[in-house]
Amino acid sequence: MIPKRIIYSKGKLRILDQRYLPFKINYFLARNSKDTAKAIKEMVVRGAPLIGDTAALGYLLGIDEIILKGIKTNIKEILKKNLQILTNSRPTAVSLFKTTQRLHQKAIKLLEDGADINEIRKEIEKEAFKIIDEDIQSTLKIAENGVKLLSKDSKVITYCNTGSLATSGIGTALGIILEGYKKGKISHVYPCETRPYLQGARLTTWELMKNKIPYTLICDNTAGWLMKNTKIDAVIIGADRIALNGDTANKIGSYTLAIVAKKHNIPFYVAAPLETFDLSISKGEDIKIEERSSLEIIKIKETYIAHPKTNAYHPAFDITPHNLISAIITEKGIIKNPNQEKIKNFLKKILNLKNI
Repeated sequence: MIPKRIIYSKGKLRILDQRYLPFKINYFLARNSKDTAKAIKEMVVRGAPLIGDTAALGYLLGIDEIILKGIKTNIKEILKKNLQILTNSRPTAVSLFKTTQRLHQKAIKLLEDGADINEIRKEIEKEAFKIIDEDIQSTLKIAENGVKLLSKDSKVITYCNTGSLATSGIGTALGIILEGYKKGKISHVYPCETRPYLQGARLTTWELMKNKIPYTLICDNTAGWLMKNTKIDAVIIGADRIALNGDTANKIGSYTLAIVAKKHNIPFYVAAPLETFDLSISKGEDIKIEERSSLEIIKIKETYIAHPKTNAYHPAFDITPHNLISAIITEKGIIKNPNQEKIKNFLKKILNLKNI
């Protein structure tokens, strides 16, 4: 079993520290919103849905702190500051912003309606765990829908980590793989190592091993050669943010995989919950890409693999254009060959929206 990723009790949030996996189970203790933001920024916790879930509980911790310190004034300003601390932790994954804004809007409305801080805390706790349950349920539905696209005994490539360690549920892309294996739709998985944090090598292989799914780890730069020499039936990845036209932000290297998959006529699937769509962004060029420290490139843990004075270019994400994506798999259905018109019509129907 994969350990619990986040464990909340009033005033405390224990976050599974994924920097130590798969070699050690260790929990990072957060007592307030600032601690939670640090855990998100420093990659203690990762994966777009799980970042959103963690941030929701981090916002709740901020209210716990207000109660613990007996603060009676400037509560609105404190809540706003906590929101900013959390949303400043990482810029690309949209779940972080949606979950915290959802809680903040509810808290401010309750405050303005005259609720006391204990009443606000009770309602925010309910809402935070509702968000987590929605994540769990959406992953099950994504898996159910994604399996429909797979043929019997498929061999698939996946990237980064999109399993239980990235969500509160069974995962997005890896959730499809898990369900596909159970139903005989998948026979073998090729996870890419995913430099520089090695989420594929450290985390995806660990989840595949625990679920007894046959796999072979490959270097990121092996995927194209594998596609040329082995029958690969699909590439399945997750997403951190999807623009209205279907352009998708995901872990750096996803774009390269999409190009190579297109060259070899291999379907390229993106698995993501509806909350990953950012309706305020029309195209991928408008998605803010997080750039991280050179140190994460030139070091693996405490060991330098390049000269310490080496400068490295390290965008954490890239954008895969919608015309390289065969389908976007959501909990509410599948959008094949996505473009702006198809996505608008899909979201209008599913979300009952008149205008997008």
